[in-house]
Amino acid sequence: MSMVDELLKFFYSMGFTAITWQQGIMIVLSCFLIYLALKKGFEPLLLVPIAFGMLLTNLPLAGMMREPVYEMVMEAGKEVKILVDPGGLLHWLYQGIKLGIYPPLIFFGVGAMTDFGPLIANPKSILLGAAAQIGIFMTFIGAMLIDKFIPFISFTIEEAASIGIIGGADGPTAIFLTSKLAPHLIGPIAVAAYSYMALVPLIQPPIMKALTTQKEREVVMEQLRPVSKTEKIIFPVLVTIVVSFVLPSAATLVGMLMLGNLIRESVELQSILNRLSKTAQNDLTNIVVVFLGITVGATAEGEVFLRPQTIAIIVLGLIAFSFGTAGGVLLGKVMHRLSGGKVNPLIGSAGVSAVPMAARVAQKVGQEANPNNYLLMHAMGPNVAGVIGSAVAAGVLLSMLGK
Repeated sequence: MSMVDELLKFFYSMGFTAITWQQGIMIVLSCFLIYLALKKGFEPLLLVPIAFGMLLTNLPLAGMMREPVYEMVMEAGKEVKILVDPGGLLHWLYQGIKLGIYPPLIFFGVGAMTDFGPLIANPKSILLGAAAQIGIFMTFIGAMLIDKFIPFISFTIEEAASIGIIGGADGPTAIFLTSKLAPHLIGPIAVAAYSYMALVPLIQPPIMKALTTQKEREVVMEQLRPVSKTEKIIFPVLVTIVVSFVLPSAATLVGMLMLGNLIRESVELQSILNRLSKTAQNDLTNIVVVFLGITVGATAEGEVFLRPQTIAIIVLGLIAFSFGTAGGVLLGKVMHRLSGGKVNPLIGSAGVSAVPMAARVAQKVGQEANPNNYLLMHAMGPNVAGVIGSAVAAGVLLSMLGK
């Protein structure tokens, strides 16, 4: 082979000779998401690995998500499968999503980091967490009917359920359900879910202010009662049993969430559990977040991502999240009236499960109306109830539609 042939071979092995317009757009989009994460602070812990995974999977000829190649050969008279190409790194990391491993591990870490005390102290908060899930089911129905209004876009019932779960503002739950019902949509659904989680401080306040009056936002709530250690230990065990008996399909997410919380609350009784609690809160969660984020981003291949259906998913996801926020606030208004003005309806917005960001937004909007208003702990009740609520909603959809 001549030197010219060698040079031509080298030239055509370069990525820019094979790049498609879809890959070009996705590379630009991934760089923009990295900018939002690093410069604007939009959920960098999740957005950076997701955006970089999106970048890696769209690099031409890199083959980061390519599947392994096997070849059947005869050895000693028997046909044996031989691995010819091991495939791309991200393909193997993606198995944690495909097999439903990463989302429950994230829930385990969230449970270890979360104090359920505000929910235990005010059990009515669980109603606000439930009300915020209305966006999931309204969007589920809307996605199924979208072809009535836009003929060239349609979704199956399983795809509609996966789109609806975006309204829970819970990325791991969205990934878990989508991996079971519509794995081909993991990319756009996960990107939409995590994007809206990151944009909670921008999306929620206008909705909260539009649905409440100045007087309602100024309400100062009474201090929550102290919660005993016994209550905090019994709670995760009881919730696991009740939810699993009623909705076995939700046992994986709820069970791991409550196991993490049980370990957290048991540290004072058995100090050796502090090792497990710290690992769940820090090392394990950080590792899984990186693997989850980068492989979620890696599913956003340009040829698949840049379709009218993807735009519809992003729009429907925003509708789901907005209705979820509105549902929590509206029930908060009802509770405000029934309690004689003792409940600030802003805490209902935290019923979506973006923990603890949604609770912080409720606190911020409340303090804008009344500088002496401290709603954070009151909002954490609906917020952690929303985590349980989104997992239960996913369990309901999985029970109805899962194979």
